[in-house]
Amino acid sequence: MRIFDAHFHVIDPRFPLVPNQGYLPEPFTVDDYRARLTADGGTVVSGSFQAYDQTYLIDALQRLGPTFVGVAQVPPDISDEEVLRLTDAGVRAFRANFARGTAPPDLLNLARRFEALAGWHLEIYGDARELPPLPGVRLVLDHLGGPEAALPATLRLVEQGARVKATRFGVSDHDIARTLREIVAVNPAALLFGTDLPGTRAPRAFEPRDLELVLEIAGERAIFTNGAETYRLPQSYD
Repeated sequence: MRIFDAHFHVIDPRFPLVPNQGYLPEPFTVDDYRARLTADGGTVVSGSFQAYDQTYLIDALQRLGPTFVGVAQVPPDISDEEVLRLTDAGVRAFRANFARGTAPPDLLNLARRFEALAGWHLEIYGDARELPPLPGVRLVLDHLGGPEAALPATLRLVEQGARVKATRFGVSDHDIARTLREIVAVNPAALLFGTDLPGTRAPRAFEPRDLELVLEIAGERAIFTNGAETYRLPQSYD
């Protein structure tokens, strides 16, 4: 079985880390990740504690290889040249972190600019009920779209084309199995498996049973194909 891990973090102390809301994570390097999971590809996601640093991300993607891509946190005034440089390094999306207070202003126009320039989509960590209007934006929602109370809003976004990461079960208040079924019922291509390793701030990190549950409900499409398609991996990789 092939696995595309659509959401994990690399926390390498060789690169800048910034406490967010008083929190600074323990190291979790590329080697640590490989020791926890054997994946065929995946997505390194920038956390609030990495601010706008991209040096760790470029280094991690070089170490992981061409079937791994990145999601960057970038300043609103980032230059076109820097966006294209990050794209060449393997970045495929940018992140707005509403949950940790680091979402950029004027998100709609920023998303449209990055899409036109580099083909980046937008990833959001936050409550699906609280998102600004984002018409026409390719959207991926982290961690089941927020709390269970946000599920109706998440499903409406899925109907409009959004994809949703099946991640961070150890923190969620969802009935996980029911939520996965409801997302798949709207669009089988919408669900993306991810580990969220190392599970920062979570009382329980990823466990193999999480993968098994997604596989049981959504099949191998959610474990591999949906992620590879979302992040535009070459067709030869499929």
